[in-house]
Amino acid sequence: MEAESSLNHSIGDAKKHYSSMFFLPSFKKALLAVAVVCVFAVGLLTFALFRSVQGLAISLLLGVSLFVLTFFADVLVSKIILRRDAIFSLRRTLVLSLVGWFFWLAFLVIGVGLSFPFGWLLWVQLCLLGYSVIITLRIVVLIATCTAASWRKALVVLLQPTLCLIPFVVVWVGISNSILIQVLPFIIVSPIIAFVTVLLFFSSIERLSTAYSMPSLPLFRAFIINWVTDLNAPLEEALEKMGQDSTVEVNLLKFDSAKPKAAIIVPQVHPGPFKNIGSSLLPSLLKNKFEAEFGCDACVPLGMLGHELDLPSQLQNQKIVSQVIASGKFKAESDLASPFVRVSVGPATASCQIFGSTVFLSFTLAPKTTEDLPQELGRAVFQEAEMYGLRDAVVVNTHNSITDVIDTNEYLSELQTAASKCLQKAVAEPTKQFSAGSATVFPKEFSLKAGMGTGGITSIVIQIEKQKTAYIIIDGNNMIPGLREEILGAVSSMGFDYAEVFTTDTHAVSALVTGERGYHPVGEVMDREILIGYVREVVKKAEANLEPCRAGSVRFVVPNIRVIGKELLKSLTLLVDKAIQRAKRVLIPIFGIEGLILILLLTVLIH
Repeated sequence: MEAESSLNHSIGDAKKHYSSMFFLPSFKKALLAVAVVCVFAVGLLTFALFRSVQGLAISLLLGVSLFVLTFFADVLVSKIILRRDAIFSLRRTLVLSLVGWFFWLAFLVIGVGLSFPFGWLLWVQLCLLGYSVIITLRIVVLIATCTAASWRKALVVLLQPTLCLIPFVVVWVGISNSILIQVLPFIIVSPIIAFVTVLLFFSSIERLSTAYSMPSLPLFRAFIINWVTDLNAPLEEALEKMGQDSTVEVNLLKFDSAKPKAAIIVPQVHPGPFKNIGSSLLPSLLKNKFEAEFGCDACVPLGMLGHELDLPSQLQNQKIVSQVIASGKFKAESDLASPFVRVSVGPATASCQIFGSTVFLSFTLAPKTTEDLPQELGRAVFQEAEMYGLRDAVVVNTHNSITDVIDTNEYLSELQTAASKCLQKAVAEPTKQFSAGSATVFPKEFSLKAGMGTGGITSIVIQIEKQKTAYIIIDGNNMIPGLREEILGAVSSMGFDYAEVFTTDTHAVSALVTGERGYHPVGEVMDREILIGYVREVVKKAEANLEPCRAGSVRFVVPNIRVIGKELLKSLTLLVDKAIQRAKRVLIPIFGIEGLILILLLTVLIH
């Protein structure tokens, strides 16, 4: 269990870095910002040195030229030089130039300020130093994110800064003809110095690859491509190569009337690691495909496992989906079920209901944190169910409360005791005929960033004589503490005897927002009244279509599934975190030395 905790911590660190990446402004905002920086900030800053009508005209012409040349260079990069690159759209290329201009502007401000007491050559020197910084920045970005040919990357690095340096040189030559001979060597040499410095920087990071037996730079590039463009293929291809073959077990509990009514699908796959990578989308994907095939509502609550069984790609998702569809064509035959029962032992709560010879059992520690639970706990329930003569056990983690204290593993004995007592209680109850109803709603107000997956909210209602139970499955990654209890209270006020709330633990909502977790649990930023209103709506719809049903289950194994094993995932997430830490440590020493060399070169050349 300590290894599982360490793995979750590593994943959390990686997601924190992933989700803390800055978000880009729109094209219009970026274009306006470049215009403001070039024309008003840089142009009018130059006017401080030439305070006359002619100086104002020169300054404005300089600013407008810089803006036009920047836009022209960025159009050339995005539409011609890197037209096939997934990242460098015109908007993103323009943002890169904008970031560069902010750095360049800082050096220009210092240069203009120092030129008053020390002469105008300091303005020249600081402007050239800013030019070198921009070249360095662009080399870093291009090496880290771009897979184009080297000559194309070189053009992208040099084009915008060099074009924008030309108007400055024209102004300088207007002051002194001899300045051109002094600045040309620096303009030629400084990109070479920048390139060597960046290579040293990345080689320092790449040395981590040996320790973790995986290439850090290609992985980082794949991460960036996914973050910027949502393309998952590059990262998934890398994960596929590093994964290992395994088998995946799936439980399927189905309710039929004259036709399929509802299904609970529990693959022993963790829906991660994040965003649209691997099995993050599996809960909603399984739900949508099953519903399209069988014309009924389906839900995919979390099984008993953690990140030790994440899938690396959509190809592996499709293997599981195909097998679930093929295996779901059986006919449910038992029309008997036990009443819903619930047992609590300390903070641990187990709830279960027997359908035919299958028990459906769930765990929660709410309002304490209910995070990933070990497979061993599910196996223990299955073995005990067999002792009572039950053929199958569908065991799920409600995953319905998260606080700042992650102490789930401390309550494993209480969870197992609660499950054992709950099973005993359920088996002792008489089984009777039952009715089932189901429905799904898709809250239009809540996006992935708000914590709501594309699977929406599904409810399956079970009625045995007068007892009515509502199962509510929300496609999200956990819930804020107390929300489960609010929902149970709302459903109780509708005349239901029992209810339980589940999340799918979809990681499709992860790494989309900034913050400590990198995602919002259900209810954290959602309007609670609207959310509970949707819960009432879906439960009411499910209740409205109650009809006598039969239940049946199947347990099967999907062979030859590529998975990201626990050790690989831990190494991968540690590599992401360690690479960023290494980059922070070497950043100042390496680029500081570059700065000193450039300053010395400027001092020698321009005087």
